[in-house]
Amino acid sequence: MVFKSLSLNLNDDRIKFSSNFRLEGKVAIITGGASGIGATAAQLFHENGAKVVIADLQDKLGESLAEKLGEGVSYVHCDISNENDVIDLVDTTVAKYGKLDVMYNNAGILDRNFGSVLDTPKSDLERILAVNTVGGFLGAKHAARVMVPQQKGCILFTASACTEIAGLGSPAYMVSKYGVLALVKSLAAELGQYGIRVNCVSPYGLATGMSTHGGVDPALIEASMSQLGNLRGQVLKTDGIANAALYLASDEASYVSGQNLVIDGGFSIVNPTIMKAYNIIK
Repeated sequence: MVFKSLSLNLNDDRIKFSSNFRLEGKVAIITGGASGIGATAAQLFHENGAKVVIADLQDKLGESLAEKLGEGVSYVHCDISNENDVIDLVDTTVAKYGKLDVMYNNAGILDRNFGSVLDTPKSDLERILAVNTVGGFLGAKHAARVMVPQQKGCILFTASACTEIAGLGSPAYMVSKYGVLALVKSLAAELGQYGIRVNCVSPYGLATGMSTHGGVDPALIEASMSQLGNLRGQVLKTDGIANAALYLASDEASYVSGQNLVIDGGFSIVNPTIMKAYNIIK
């Protein structure tokens, strides 16, 4: 029996070793990063080696979170519907860290949980579009401004499962999130030539500061969403969305672009009438 010697070149780029630091060396901005999905993502991105800039209007929460997470995390006050604020956010990040690898346009608002187009004021539509859609547009625009010369980057959005199935939000909210999905598809096509990936995560209903506004018990929302949902034995929490965003931001998703990653436990693919009939029959 002949044994052939095997030489291993540890500098070979084809040989990659797994690491817990999936965003090591990357710089990320997370809008709406002071609470909810954004705060969870900020912590998770930081734990995975990224330098993180938290952008929000909630100064006390944002500053407190940045201080808690420590070195490599900073907070910038930013109204994402104000282009000058977004310009300052991106420029401050690049001045501090020298580049921008990930722009996570997560900030968003609700007008109300449900409602009719018949009683939706024009002002509600304008307000929610200004934050959810225009804010995301501006974040992507100014991220692309610095990513194009780099010839690489990742732009993420938080959309909604309402982009896959109707009835999960008010008409104004749904219009704003469909606008986000349009941005994803349009920008993925435009920016791919520069090595920039564009994707979004679309959550089913979950308990965050936005959805529990007014003192609603988070446990009550979670129980209701779980009961209405398709996937039994699981409750969607902010870490479920943050982990999906982490994947899309990482090099593991290096050839993933233009995708709407719906995190709804299969809710949007189920015909509830058929499932109800099936449960009765069995």
